[in-house]
Amino acid sequence: MDSLDTRDGARTAPVRGVPVSAATATPRQRAAGIALILGSSASNQVGAGLGALAFPTIGPVGVVAVRQFVTAAVLTLMVRPKLRGLRKDQWWPILGLALVFSVVNICLYVAIERIGLGLAVTLEFLGPLAVAVISSRRWLDAACALLAAVGVVVLTNPGPTTDVIGIGSALLAAIAWACYILLNRTLGQRFTGLQGTATASLVSAAVWTPIGLAWFVFHGPTAASIALAVACGLLASIVPYAADVITLRRVPAQVFGTFTSINPVWAALVGWVMLHQALDLHEWVGIALIVLGNVLVTLRGFAPVKPPTGDHAVG
Repeated sequence: MDSLDTRDGARTAPVRGVPVSAATATPRQRAAGIALILGSSASNQVGAGLGALAFPTIGPVGVVAVRQFVTAAVLTLMVRPKLRGLRKDQWWPILGLALVFSVVNICLYVAIERIGLGLAVTLEFLGPLAVAVISSRRWLDAACALLAAVGVVVLTNPGPTTDVIGIGSALLAAIAWACYILLNRTLGQRFTGLQGTATASLVSAAVWTPIGLAWFVFHGPTAASIALAVACGLLASIVPYAADVITLRRVPAQVFGTFTSINPVWAALVGWVMLHQALDLHEWVGIALIVLGNVLVTLRGFAPVKPPTGDHAVG
């Protein structure tokens, strides 16, 4: 940690052995954290794009199955989760998170297959926005939610040819992501590091083992499709998990949320470059409105809390 001494504006030498936190990180450490956010989000979307390239051979179900196996294998080796001695109040969020892993991934990948990477990821981002707005009592946050709702209408351009299944799958992924955030908060209070996440991924992989084996009997995988799905698991799960843990020690949560909002933009660019999924002008406008709604909500978190006044003042 680089410690700041406020007396005379002098900077003290780094204090060894003390972990870096968002409150004490130096500008260089925060810049590195922001770079990690951008790199992690890009990795996430490139991973999703690679997974989409395997759809013609093994479909979204096959990609999700391999992704769950890879995630569980790597996290188990890295974290070595302890299953013995877990309490009941630890098991229920683990099981909930394992379910959420499955729902968010399969719904997102079905949406990617039907409506494209950029649109699917943008709609999925309504999940974190909903959590932020529901937990807030500020009318400006409600206005941001309304702005995002307008973005959804512009983005999806409802009509007779609208892919209702694809859009519905993306919105289910958004709901699952919102649940993921809430469950992670609970796990963060009851586990250290990635213990809870690793255990949940192990449970999820156990559930997906018979599903994956049955699926591959009727959808014979190729070496190329498996390689793409493995790369998807590494880039879209392992890299973001590890990067997020490091990043949140260097930047405040609001900064993390603001820069994470670039995910839909990365998704649109990856979809265009890797999957040849070009977007129309109204779709770019819709993405911009939803991203703007997310950014404004997270930036509002920087607003200082006014001290109580009058008869309610303390001290």
